[in-house]
Amino acid sequence: MTCSDRVVVAPSLLSADFGNLAQSAREAEAGGAEYLHFDVMDGSFVPNITFGMPVVRTLRPLSKLFFDVHLMIVQPAKYIQAFAEAGADGLTVHVEASPHLDRTLSVIRAHGMKAGVALNPGTSSEFLEYVLDKVDLVLIMTVNPGFGGQSFLPLMIPKIERVRALIEKANHPIHIEVDGGIDSTTAPHVVSAGATALVAGTSVYGYPNGVAEGIRILRESYSAER
Repeated sequence: MTCSDRVVVAPSLLSADFGNLAQSAREAEAGGAEYLHFDVMDGSFVPNITFGMPVVRTLRPLSKLFFDVHLMIVQPAKYIQAFAEAGADGLTVHVEASPHLDRTLSVIRAHGMKAGVALNPGTSSEFLEYVLDKVDLVLIMTVNPGFGGQSFLPLMIPKIERVRALIEKANHPIHIEVDGGIDSTTAPHVVSAGATALVAGTSVYGYPNGVAEGIRILRESYSAER
């Protein structure tokens, strides 16, 4: 996970065909995506249940993409080793679910994964200041987590800008990832604000002309911002 001039596209399996996730993973890779995003939900931290380690483990041999795993669950620290063994490349935990955030991030890195911190729309970016030395990715939720297909929250644009200013102080690259309502309309705004990784669900897996075309249209929308 390195920050470069190229914005990372991370198709979200939450919007894929659950009956054919293997094909969905292949389509994302063939379409030029860099990441494959796994939204892991437990029905407790968020009001929905999705998938967990078995899906990551099953898809791992089928894809060379960076497996970007977002834990929307309570007690995420309990599952770090299991997701590492399943094949996750990066593990993102929520500030709101991680009372010992510094330690949790250290353990994620100790298991050979990149460490991410997620912020809900109502959570301040100030929490990041004290853990930047252990963070590889900041995930800014641009919708309230729990369901796909929600509308983008414009008030998150200033938050992206604040996080960008904050991570300039870090001595290592940190991606700013955004998740929620990302499409060809919203992508230029978040990239201009500082986002370097885009989680795209419906706009990629729901694109009428296929996943590859959805990724292409998304990239073209923000290309002028780079």
